[in-house]
Amino acid sequence: MGDKLLDTTQVINGLAVMLSFFVGYRYALKRGDAKELTSSKGAPPSEGAVSGEASVVDKGYGGFNDNFKMVLVVRNDLKMGKGKIAAQCGHGAVGAYQSAVSKTPRLVRAWDSCGCAKIAVKVESEAELMAIKKAAERNQLNTCLIRDAGRTQIEPNSKTVLAIGPAAADDIDKVTGHLKLL
Repeated sequence: MGDKLLDTTQVINGLAVMLSFFVGYRYALKRGDAKELTSSKGAPPSEGAVSGEASVVDKGYGGFNDNFKMVLVVRNDLKMGKGKIAAQCGHGAVGAYQSAVSKTPRLVRAWDSCGCAKIAVKVESEAELMAIKKAAERNQLNTCLIRDAGRTQIEPNSKTVLAIGPAAADDIDKVTGHLKLL
């Protein structure tokens, strides 16, 4: 055995390593991450990309950055209890996520890969909430406005929470950066 340059075990191990690399790379291609990892900064988004997804590629985030978040804007003037706020924020987060999965899947993957940050902030009126919603939509951010059914603490059809994102933190901060934490 000392005469052989490579024995059978070494060849098999080498092939196994190479095969596992290619399987992992193919999986990344299927998920769409490999294109973002190999694309250069400032490269145009892929053909047919949904508006709002461009920021992931254009800013060079590549889907693996900690600068993504979702913001939940809560109406403080309704004087909801803590449990009610939690439930309304839950509705908002789920609604925004469901919308974003189909509209901006790359942003959802980027947000998911960095921990799914969610920040709760407050506004003092429905008018302020709607102004934030309009500003978010002007900036092509995903939004989900929650209206309460009115079965417990507040009037039916009250606008309680606005979820914005998931998106790049810088993009959301342009709209909500001035608001105080809840």
